[in-house]
Amino acid sequence: MKTWIRKYNETGEIKDKPIKRTFKKVDPVKLEAYIAEHPDAYLSEIAEHFACSDEAIRKSLERLKIARKKRRNVLGSRIPIK
Repeated sequence: MKTWIRKYNETGEIKDKPIKRTFKKVDPVKLEAYIAEHPDAYLSEIAEHFACSDEAIRKSLERLKIARKKRRNVLGSRIPIK
C-alpha cells in the first residue's frame, strides 16, 4: 500500500509502466510478414529462415493464432479401400 502512495505522490498516477517485451527467437511481426509472403511454406522451411527449431515456429504461430493446416490429397481419399 505504501508503494502505491509513494508512486502517486511522485508521478500523480497509480498505473504501472507498460511491459517491454523482447523475443527470444522469433519476432511475431517478421513471422507474420513471412507467412503473408510464403503462405505454403512448411514449418521446417520457416524455421530454417529464422534459424530456429520447428517447435519454436509452431509455438509462435500458436501464440499468433495462425493455423497451418495443409489440404489433404483429394484423389487419395476417393480411392476405394479393398
